[in-house]
Amino acid sequence: MPYHAGRFIDHVHIKVRDLAAARHFYQAVAAALEIPVTSEGDRHLCIDELWIAEPEPGQMLTSGLHLAFQARSPALVDRFHASALASGGRDNGGPGERSYHPGYYGAFVLDPDGNNIEAVWHGPANRSADSVLITPAVP
Repeated sequence: MPYHAGRFIDHVHIKVRDLAAARHFYQAVAAALEIPVTSEGDRHLCIDELWIAEPEPGQMLTSGLHLAFQARSPALVDRFHASALASGGRDNGGPGERSYHPGYYGAFVLDPDGNNIEAVWHGPANRSADSVLITPAVP
């Protein structure tokens, strides 16, 4: 049954304890999943719709987050897991099929702040587009 996705979440912004460690981890994870870094500065890293930064004074760290990245194949899930472990992540469930639904192939790691980060391939599917192209209207 066809379904729509990508309409609800505009972006996710996580606050990390150590931006250098998070940058190393998330850049490796993005490269493994073949997703480019969108923006990078002294105080932030942005990959697609994920923003990573240290908290401003008085802000809390992000904790207990479960964030799942889409992978285009089981091989990319495997690569995600290996890259995450080599870049400061801790194993939280190696690559493999899960019973969530037929074809679900995922892997889980804890990022340097202990958030549960996943890569998942949902099985063979046809997509209408690889991504959404947005061109801002200039008045």
